[in-house]
Amino acid sequence: MTEPTVSSRDGELDSTPAPPPKQEKASLLDDFMDIFYAPSAVYARRANKSFWVPLLIITVLIGVIFIANRDLLEPIMDAEMTRALAKSSSGTQLTPEQMEAGRKFTGMFATVGAFLFTPVGILVLGLVVWLVGKFFDAKQTLNAAIVVATFAYVPRIVEGVVSRVQGVLIDTSSFNSRYSFSLGLGRFFDADTTSPILLALIGRIDVFTIWVTVLIAIGLAVTGKISRGRAAIAAAIVWLAGALPLVASALS
Repeated sequence: MTEPTVSSRDGELDSTPAPPPKQEKASLLDDFMDIFYAPSAVYARRANKSFWVPLLIITVLIGVIFIANRDLLEPIMDAEMTRALAKSSSGTQLTPEQMEAGRKFTGMFATVGAFLFTPVGILVLGLVVWLVGKFFDAKQTLNAAIVVATFAYVPRIVEGVVSRVQGVLIDTSSFNSRYSFSLGLGRFFDADTTSPILLALIGRIDVFTIWVTVLIAIGLAVTGKISRGRAAIAAAIVWLAGALPLVASALS
């Protein structure tokens, strides 16, 4: 029911509804800042807008940070490659030339992948969020789901910066897996002796992955117009789905 307002003529009541408050305008920079402390507002503002520009910005930032961290990541990539080759070679001893060729390929592939896999990963994540949300009666468009996934990836930028800080402050020479830099359970398990399947699961219990999952839950609640509880369950399913490729890789 509209609330009557007082007319300026003879003090009569006017039933004309008051104009709706103007929606606060915010720049893309504001959105990137607000995602840290007001994610609901960001998702409400961006739900119907294009995701391509923020996706491109996040892709470039993650790629640049990866290149800046190459000196920290190369020993880890070598260790990961050595484990993978040892598993696939079935006991066959590789020559130093083959190992060196594998290192070069891995390094080149990782650099290209830093700029390629990020946008692909965001798009796939958005699709998964949209599909899972449908099981919880979310009224979310696919565009809004990808917007949610895009801004939920912002913690990955922070993760890259934290890895750089760790490289400066602590000795990382003993790190032998991608989980060694994580702020989670995977950090405390030796990749050479721990079951790959177990490591794939516990490796997702870390600060930044949980942060991403929380942002997905908030975004799904806002853009999908469902309760926070239902959105949290949906986000947990998305978190579990993210572990499936890692588990499948460990089984292969």
